[in-house]
Amino acid sequence: MSDYAAFAARLTAGGVISDPWFEGEPRFQQVPVVLRSAEQAALYRAAEEMAAAWNELCLLCAADPDLVSAFLGLTPLQQALWRASAPHWHGIARADVFLTEDGPTVCELNCDTPTGEAEAVLLNGAVAQMHARLQDPNRLLGERFCAMIGAIAGNARPLSVGIVYPTEMPEDLSMVLLYRRWFEERGWQVTLGSPFNLRRFPRGRAGLFDTPCDVFVRHYKTDWWTERVPAWADEPPVPDPEPLGEQLAIILGAAIAGTCAVINPFGAVVAQNKRAMALMWEKIELFSEPSRDAIRRYLPQTVRLETLPRSLMIAEQQEWVLKSDYGCEGDEVVIGAEVPVDLWQASLDMAVAGRWIAQRRFRARPQPDGTTTVNHGVFLVGGRAEGLFARVAAGGTDRSAMSAPVFISP
Repeated sequence: MSDYAAFAARLTAGGVISDPWFEGEPRFQQVPVVLRSAEQAALYRAAEEMAAAWNELCLLCAADPDLVSAFLGLTPLQQALWRASAPHWHGIARADVFLTEDGPTVCELNCDTPTGEAEAVLLNGAVAQMHARLQDPNRLLGERFCAMIGAIAGNARPLSVGIVYPTEMPEDLSMVLLYRRWFEERGWQVTLGSPFNLRRFPRGRAGLFDTPCDVFVRHYKTDWWTERVPAWADEPPVPDPEPLGEQLAIILGAAIAGTCAVINPFGAVVAQNKRAMALMWEKIELFSEPSRDAIRRYLPQTVRLETLPRSLMIAEQQEWVLKSDYGCEGDEVVIGAEVPVDLWQASLDMAVAGRWIAQRRFRARPQPDGTTTVNHGVFLVGGRAEGLFARVAAGGTDRSAMSAPVFISP
């Protein structure tokens, strides 16, 4: 433990990562996950091909509004967010990919407010000298991310960038601080704030506090801007269920007027909805042949929960995972093989109709210890794989998973 304390001190010395512990236990491991270059290529190929399928899904949804309202079940304001941005949804994303005996499996794409960038970059940097013969897959992540922002922003120089995030929640502050560092190294002006700090400016512009912004990096989940309704029938109402109508009018108005760019676009409200994965499987005939092949190869069978008989879900408990439409980081995920029968049946009963999917369980390839598996978070920037975030866990990937350095053996 003293060795970890020294490691944690080195990791936090830069002032970006400040939380090397989770509930009193280490949050990081020093021993890296080492992948062969062929494994990295397979992970990247799976993530990129599925990102292309997600893009095709968004084009389908833009052409057929019923897919958004009836199949995905978006609320009225969520549909308005989609219409204001469609078909644009992507800037940066993280595909969660597992290596199995049958190849890579992509269990979801986090494309709304993806996390892990700070852990991936700084954790690798903290141990890189001890692994000089290995390649760091994250060495260009910042450069590519900033290049994407610059390309979207156009000719505005120097850029004024606003980072919009939930300032009352410290969990993702390290990512926000890393972004700020990257931006300021390029001479960009950076302003941090929450949606409640958005302001209107002349000529249709928007900004944070007293600073107009050319670009907003949005790290405030799309479903938090809109109506908020619990996904469990026995869950108490959300404390602040009303949509952020005034704040949305400011930032969306400027985006529609063309005076600012928003990354990720609010169209991520469709792509992030996990029922999009059910749409891929249930309406696979709508997709192109390359996307159909990718869906069958990489995405576990996924269907809307309400389409499956309760008796089947009880009989096949070990084979299914339940996920809510906008749950994240392991929240609102129930793995049938890891919960008792009574909790599984209660989950089926309490899951609000129209909000859940059932995804076929897969078996990830275990680590040498025989008990843990690695969730390979593949970062995608503009549809291209640009880095890896490794999380090690004995069960499902949640906030208690250990973040690990990841390197490539040449």
